Amino acid sequence: MKLTTHLGGRRRRALAVTAVTAVTASALAALAGCSAASSAGSAAGSPAAGGGGSASQATGSPLTIADVAPFSGPDAALGPTYLASCYGATSAINAAGGVDGHQLTCKSVDTRGDPADAVPAVNQMFASTSNLALVIGCTSDEAASVVPIINAHKTTMFCMTGQSEFDSVHYPYFYRLVPPDLEESYAMVAIAQQLHYTRIALAFGNDIGSQTFIQPAISALKKAGLTLTTDQTLDLTATTFRTEAETIVQSHPDAIMTEALGSADPTLFSEIKQLNGGKMIPIIGTSAAISPSFFKAAAAAVGAADFTANFHADNLVTETSGPAYQAFSAALLSQQGKAPGATGDFTTYLSAPGGVHLYDGINLAALAMLMSKSTSSSVYGPDILTIGDGSPGATVCASFASCASLLKAGKAIQYEGPGGVTSFDSFHDSTGIFQIDTYSASGAVNVVGNLSAAQLRAVSG
Repeated sequence: MKLTTHLGGRRRRALAVTAVTAVTASALAALAGCSAASSAGSAAGSPAAGGGGSASQATGSPLTIADVAPFSGPDAALGPTYLASCYGATSAINAAGGVDGHQLTCKSVDTRGDPADAVPAVNQMFASTSNLALVIGCTSDEAASVVPIINAHKTTMFCMTGQSEFDSVHYPYFYRLVPPDLEESYAMVAIAQQLHYTRIALAFGNDIGSQTFIQPAISALKKAGLTLTTDQTLDLTATTFRTEAETIVQSHPDAIMTEALGSADPTLFSEIKQLNGGKMIPIIGTSAAISPSFFKAAAAAVGAADFTANFHADNLVTETSGPAYQAFSAALLSQQGKAPGATGDFTTYLSAPGGVHLYDGINLAALAMLMSKSTSSSVYGPDILTIGDGSPGATVCASFASCASLLKAGKAIQYEGPGGVTSFDSFHDSTGIFQIDTYSASGAVNVVGNLSAAQLRAVSG
């Protein structure tokens, strides 16, 4: 199912540029420390010139794509999701001949979901990685700290951060195919309206990525005329949330809007059910809840039947049929059992935002390398926009193989992958539109509705 009406007018929050400048200065001053990086491929060695895949790379030498994301800590499910996408995309690219004779390989860089760990890990990545052509991942947990470093190394990155600061501060090597968190907060409130809930509790983790949802959600609830019953922050290192669960139950909400990754949300759900006479309170989750590991943990905590009967999440609309989806699903499913850390129902990765949009980002970057005849980010980067947004007379293509054939024939192309067409703004943001997802009892993702632009505008703060 794909919605064709795009969100009108991006809402942007003001940001004190001085704050970002301070983050940039402190991040660039950080010294390389012990590494949290581990290779999922074979391309580790001396750093590429300029840090971004130099045009002087020898033909045939492998190009590395680094997955900079949590592989440990409360958000540890994010890294393997992105790595599965990397394995899928690169397997298809390599099968189609690679990029001008280069094969692509994937490497994991564990940020542990903490800026203090992420900065030395990224510095070590640049110090130890040959032919680094692209970075993917960079979640809201660490993006504010590592994006300035990656940008200073002139390395293209496709990030999964929802932080709204990236709406208004330009980093030339930064690209994003997902919306800022405030728009996802609006989507959650729109789901609550559609389901006729009027009393909403908030329960978000104390990590950076989850905290960014709270203020937009509060503003949107107020504008929508819905009642906020309680706002609970969950310590992701805790093993029980009985106090928070009791407060939520006693506030008598119709539903709980939440993002608390790792074991936090499943533990909270279990304790709420115990304190609420054995009954679940309906849950509205963010797109991060569309994950095999999240479903497995939540279903184990409260029972698959109870969880699936009381769960909805926002997610970005993606293709579920047609040539782009066929190429994507074939590429990703070919890596089942091969991608490290990928557990649970592997088909869920076909709906996970990181699975879809990083696959598209990798294809866009690889095609831009072909188009520009360079693996240097400073050279191929501008062609990402040309290939994604298209140009007059461009031929639409839906996979790396088909697009590469057109490029080699001298044709102008527009890549349309499973995440749909792009429309990059001056900050290299191209956000999609939202759908409503649920789970079946087996963990398969079901699309049960769409959210119109009008619905989101009606609740936007």
